[in-house]
Amino acid sequence: MKFPSRSPKVAVAAFALLLASTSNASTASECAAGKTLKENVLTIATGNPAYYPWVMDNNPSSGEGFEAAVAYEVASRMGFDKDKVEWTSASFDQSIQPGTKDFDFNLQQFSITEEREKVVDFSAPYYSAAMAILVRKSAVDNGAEATVASLKKLKWGIDANTTALKMLQDNIKPDSDPLLYDDNVNVTEAMKANQIDAAMFDLPTALYLGAVVLEDGVVLGQFPADRTETPDQFGLLMEDGSALKECVDMAVNAMTEDGTLASIEAQWLQETTGVPLIK
Repeated sequence: MKFPSRSPKVAVAAFALLLASTSNASTASECAAGKTLKENVLTIATGNPAYYPWVMDNNPSSGEGFEAAVAYEVASRMGFDKDKVEWTSASFDQSIQPGTKDFDFNLQQFSITEEREKVVDFSAPYYSAAMAILVRKSAVDNGAEATVASLKKLKWGIDANTTALKMLQDNIKPDSDPLLYDDNVNVTEAMKANQIDAAMFDLPTALYLGAVVLEDGVVLGQFPADRTETPDQFGLLMEDGSALKECVDMAVNAMTEDGTLASIEAQWLQETTGVPLIK
């Protein structure tokens, strides 16, 4: 097979990019040696259940789903083959508390915040998430629209452990105080029981809940970028002072630079487009 010719400058640039990517992967692999909970094994945690599109069929070991795929790519760049990765489960609330951890890193849509960084370590961001509004079809039938004026009138439920509460207070300022819950499962159950009209989640989770968990769920809209200072950024969570942080950062940054993260996102999160912006 004959390949098309390229200019010397293009060839040199491509070779330099390949060398940089290979060097970063090698450095991350060497960095991680001897720093994991179990020798020669990387222990990764996620939630139970772990939802689509983050993890397919609640089975992170399959490597299918956005976060499962990211986890295995990070592991590979840190020198751990798939058979050297072990999965464990940890609740969202438990994981963001101070103290020792029974995992090397954990990924379950943890937003990076200054407050949390006082008690745990985060990696460089692996995803920037839009926030979306989930309602039931009955709310739409009663006139709910993707406008702030309409959303203010709804009865809201929010997971108090997430950044959604601040987003709600800053951007919608509802007429009545939201009901606060300790996790997203209870928020969804409250919606099923008609205790609340609306809730806020990151966009991929809202799409899943609307399509699978709620029989009549509707993702009403998402916030445009200029409504908030920055979109939520997710990071791999580690124990405060983790010796692995530098190694994990190397792997994530390399994945960002060489386009691997964008490719994984396109594969698993491409359906998150098409939701209208809130006006």
